Amino acid sequence: MAVLTNETQGTRAEAPAEAPDGAPRPRKALTIGAVAKVLSAEFDDISISKIRYLEDQKLLSPRRTAGGYRLYSQNDVDRLRAILRMQRDEFLPLRVIRQELATGDFTKPRGTDAGGTTRRAMSVEANVGAVTQADLLDQAGVTEAFVRELQEFGIVQPERRDGRVVFDETDVEIVRAAAELSRFGVGGRNLRVFRSSADREAALLEQIVGASLRSRSQARRREAVENLESLAGICGHLKHLMLVRDLRRLTGE
Repeated sequence: MAVLTNETQGTRAEAPAEAPDGAPRPRKALTIGAVAKVLSAEFDDISISKIRYLEDQKLLSPRRTAGGYRLYSQNDVDRLRAILRMQRDEFLPLRVIRQELATGDFTKPRGTDAGGTTRRAMSVEANVGAVTQADLLDQAGVTEAFVRELQEFGIVQPERRDGRVVFDETDVEIVRAAAELSRFGVGGRNLRVFRSSADREAALLEQIVGASLRSRSQARRREAVENLESLAGICGHLKHLMLVRDLRRLTGE
């Protein structure tokens, strides 16, 4: 007969509340056993060992008591639920899940087709699809003159293949974002600040992983690409936090 430790037994946790999406949601910090019990209603294969494995993979970081026991907050449980859904519903590897957690709000429902396209566009190593200029104009809902302006300032960078100009899925997402900003009077000239910032960040990350990317070892190159994905996600998250902080000061809040 298995003996439950203080960490694994779920009786110390409070009863879960009901989340807006119908999923049980705890009110206060839970032990690892209680977390497994809360999530078992949605995930049949959840186990304490699986939760510990995800922690070993640096996807979770619960608080530890003085005695070394794990305590999971509301945010930890939401994060774990998002990880398990990405594994089950989208078959994403842990490397990609780590990037998703670093760059997105995992408490919101995730899309399907649109979300997949955006993910490919944001991935460093993904084999993104190519689109013609006509397709880009149609998908982004912009004019040819608008795209020419973005090209002029280096915001989008199409390639010429077989005598025709082609863009990729990342360019489509960039044009969509630029079009949203244009509604507030932000033009291509103003967007150069983002181009310069991206160039500087890329140069910094190249200093960190460039040597490994050029390695003859396939395993080392693969690890470098994974590190590059993670670093890009962390940089994006850090930049967003700093922007929010500065805007909060601007509003006087």
